[in-house]
Amino acid sequence: MGQPAVKSKRDIFPYALVSPALIATIAIIFIPMFRTISYSFMNYILYKPDDKAFNGAANYIQAMNDSVFWSSFLHTIIWIVGIISFQFLLGLATAILLNRSFPFRGLARSLILIPWVTPSVITALMWRWMYDGNYGVINQLLVQARLIERFIPWLANSSTALLAIIIALIWQGFPFFAIMLLAGLQAIPQEIYEASEIDGASPWQIFLRITLPLLRPVIFTTILLRTIWVANSLDVIIIMTGGGPGYSTYTLPVYSYVKAYKGMDFGYSSALAVILTIFIMIFVSSYIRKILRVEASS
Repeated sequence: MGQPAVKSKRDIFPYALVSPALIATIAIIFIPMFRTISYSFMNYILYKPDDKAFNGAANYIQAMNDSVFWSSFLHTIIWIVGIISFQFLLGLATAILLNRSFPFRGLARSLILIPWVTPSVITALMWRWMYDGNYGVINQLLVQARLIERFIPWLANSSTALLAIIIALIWQGFPFFAIMLLAGLQAIPQEIYEASEIDGASPWQIFLRITLPLLRPVIFTTILLRTIWVANSLDVIIIMTGGGPGYSTYTLPVYSYVKAYKGMDFGYSSALAVILTIFIMIFVSSYIRKILRVEASS
């Protein structure tokens, strides 16, 4: 008689362990997600709660005819491609350097993490001061090096503001690539390198035919994670420029934030958030299919 009861408890126990995390996930992620989707089909102005009404696809149609939306969408693509590309290249170069033996290598590996562990608010304020058009250190260095004749208002100029913020994000995020790729490099057996050197392979051939192919799983995973994080980031932009000057540093997350918390238009903001989510999901699914094809062919 006791065995069925014990078995029943054993069947329930794993679900009991998982249930707190499951409940938290539903409360934090799925409920807000479903509410956002529902709001995207409504005319929902926060200071007019009594006028909230279903309006079908009107918010999505408005987005398709909104020049600011398309400008923000283009900036989002530039934002993602620019940041991820240079974070990867700089992180790969740093990982290769840190994988070599040199004095104080352990200290260098610790110091390289400083940009990554620095809070985004501090990063944004620090770079905003460095870019200052009156007394910023970047302008001072460029003037002293005779690369420019006068101080440039980097964040107040629509042609340089987005680039300036991208550089700040590259600095902040490249250590993540460096540490992940360094872990991948250290997992490669040294015997492979020794055998390739005996066969007469050049350093460039070793890098292209051994290092990169063996790093491919780490590269794929790291790029995927960073792309999702960067696509959703808006804190540094909000602090450094607030989306300005004009709409020159608007990305889709920034535009959605501004519409929700400055324009109080939760319906249109929710539609922008849903469009961004769909865009990220399309990229992620395409990227994963590409990875699977590459892995299958190799």
